[in-house]
Parts: sequence; structure tokens; C-alpha cells
Amino acid sequence: AVKQLWGDGNHMAEIDDMMAEQKAIHGEKAKSVCDLFRDKAVRWQLITLFLVASCMQLIGVNVVYFYAYNVFKKAGIPPAQTHYVSLGIGITEILSTILCVSGSSAEFHSAVMHVSFLSLEATDSFSWVPYCSVALIFIFIMSFGIGPAGVLCPLPTEIFIQSYRPAAYVFNGVTNWIQLFILGLLFPFIV
Repeated sequence: AVKQLWGDGNHMAEIDDMMAEQKAIHGEKAKSVCDLFRDKAVRWQLITLFLVASCMQLIGVNVVYFYAYNVFKKAGIPPAQTHYVSLGIGITEILSTILCVSGSSAEFHSAVMHVSFLSLEATDSFSWVPYCSVALIFIFIMSFGIGPAGVLCPLPTEIFIQSYRPAAYVFNGVTNWIQLFILGLLFPFIV
């Protein structure tokens, strides 16, 4: 199975790690989410997972997704065409995830520039500013895809032992969606 997944090569070190972990847990069954909260031995891993999930929400990519339609509308893109622009954003994120190089710096700079252009948009002084905002949304999404996007999914696998991984994935997903919901509700008031 390892050869099929990773291709030809010597993968004995990885297999030995898996076997050692399997031996260490002595056939222990998967833990529940309640077990995850009760066990002090995994407390720091749980806190780390929560903090990383929270920071991913604070990056702002979900807010960009939520409110991109308004930016597209303000740029003069007809409502019938915004679906294609949204599809372009999704394709941009997929392609940038495939590239997967460090994009945090580009993400930061595009976010700062986007806020600047949104400030200029409010003055209605420049007709080209909304188009820059649309382009910056694409740059921001692409930067997120090639930067921090790939961190949250594999993190439970890396910091939890086998018996806690299913519960950690559940905790990760629930935490992410609850924070996404809260962010979606609060952001209009922040604006």
C-alpha cells in the first residue's frame, strides 16, 4: 500500500515508524472527542490545533469568499457573470494549492493593498479601483492556496497518535465551521 501511494523507493523508515506506533498503542481503539478533552497527555496538541484553526479564520480568506460578490458587483461585473468569476476564484485556489510554495508574504501584501483600494473605492474618485479590488481578490486567494491553506488538514495526523486522530479531525472540523459561522455573522458589523 505504501509503494502504491508513494511510488517505488525505499520506504522502510516510514513503515518502521508506523509499526512502532501501532505497537506502542497496543491495539487501543479510536478515542472519542470526549476522551480527547479528558486526556491531559494530548492537551497541548488540542490547544495547538485550536489555535491554528483560529488563526486560519483570522487570515481572512473566508471573509474574502463571503463578500467577493459585493466587490464584483461594485466593479461592474454583471450578476449573470459573477458565477464565472467565482468559478475562476475556485480554480485559482486549486492551481495555487498545486503549486504550493510560500505565499504568506504575497497574501499579506495583497490584503494591505486591497484595504487601500477599498478606501479609494469609497471616494468614487477613480473608476479603475474596483477592477484592482477584483484582481487583488484573486491574488489573495492564490496566495492563501500556496501558503497556509495546506496546514490545517494534515495537522491532526502529524501531532496526534493513531488512536486520537479521528477525534482530532472531528474537533478540527467542528472548530473550523463554528468559527466560520461566527466570522460570517460578525464581519458585516465590523465593516
